[in-house]
Amino acid sequence: MLGGTFLVALLRNAISTTLMLSFFLMLDRPRFPMKITIGCYVLTGVSIIIIYSAWYLYARESFVKYAGISTLPVIGIFCGMMSAEVVYLSLYKMALAFYLFSVATFCGVDVSRWGFQGNMWVDILVRLICMTVILTFTWVKFRKQFLNSVDFLIDEMDLFSAVTLFISVMLGAIMAYWPNLQGFSIFNMVRAFLILFMAGVLQYVILHLYIHLGQEHYYQEEKELLEVNEQLLHRQMEMMRESEKEAARIRHDVRHHILLIQEYIRKGEYDSLLKYLDQYGGDVGSRKVKEICRNRAVNSILSAYARKASSQNIDVNMDVRLPEGLPVRDIDWVAILANVFENAIHGCVCSGLEEMEIHIYIAKKGHKVVIQCSNTSTEKISFHNGLPRSDKGGGLGVFSIIRAASRYKGETDFVVENGQFVTRILLNLPE
Repeated sequence: MLGGTFLVALLRNAISTTLMLSFFLMLDRPRFPMKITIGCYVLTGVSIIIIYSAWYLYARESFVKYAGISTLPVIGIFCGMMSAEVVYLSLYKMALAFYLFSVATFCGVDVSRWGFQGNMWVDILVRLICMTVILTFTWVKFRKQFLNSVDFLIDEMDLFSAVTLFISVMLGAIMAYWPNLQGFSIFNMVRAFLILFMAGVLQYVILHLYIHLGQEHYYQEEKELLEVNEQLLHRQMEMMRESEKEAARIRHDVRHHILLIQEYIRKGEYDSLLKYLDQYGGDVGSRKVKEICRNRAVNSILSAYARKASSQNIDVNMDVRLPEGLPVRDIDWVAILANVFENAIHGCVCSGLEEMEIHIYIAKKGHKVVIQCSNTSTEKISFHNGLPRSDKGGGLGVFSIIRAASRYKGETDFVVENGQFVTRILLNLPE
């Protein structure tokens, strides 16, 4: 670390603190509103700059040895408290921020010592240039990619992998900032460069690895969802073919009805004709297709699976109160309702009971949609972390339901109550 006055130390600390806090905030989804968050960041940043500058003024030797490494826990704790992300994602972003701080510090110090005889203003200028380049690149290029992929990171990254990455960065930092090895030499400069370069490559590779794994799992879930949608379309086509057969049968019967009506008129048997027309009207009315709800997508899905349930002697009762035009994608309705109904049918069949029933209740209440399905089930259903597990492995579609519900910040609950498997889903509709 180069020397200098209190003002020089103040500038160095300001550059380092601004770099770490700004980088973290750019990649963060804050816990609080943005105005409050920015205010807290500014206040904390100013406090850190003043405290570290005072440390430099009154205990320069310890500051030179330990200031760099100490920024990680100090700024990391604050940023973690301000973030709404999970702990391990905050650790990862803090590791990235500390790595970039290390790069800027290394470039500033060693460039000034290598070619400018340790000029402190060159050190500050190089750090300022590094900070500007890093933050500009982060804002223009990296921020959007990271925030668009952050859900993949949350799904794939766990605490163990984040701690492993964190430790690897700390080992690099300890080698780069080891107090006894801060004397300038080509060897020390090359050593620090290689350590920081390897740490950067490691973080870059891990970042893209987790994003790639998350995308792969996402595409797999989308593939499963499309398969469910394809099954639904096949059921609807079967319903259409059955409707065509029914229409052909009706057209065939109509000819006989017309002949009989003509015969009644020809003979003047008008009382018999009226009686026959009353019977015919009642028969036509009983064939009318019952509409489950006004929402066409939901009506189509429930109708298809209700027919499948009826074909397996399952009694289906539905109370659905949904209007048309809800801000829910049709493919999400398929992911939720098709999987829920399919699981209910599967549960009834596997129960081994003669009397099987499915009860479905769906309603819109304010800006929420409430979905509850209960079906005859066996008591021998195993749960893991609150989610039902299939004895045959997979096929339950639970994760597809959870994934679709999460798009609407929804909640899901699965439980067995009184011989019934109950699925509860709550969707929060955008206002």
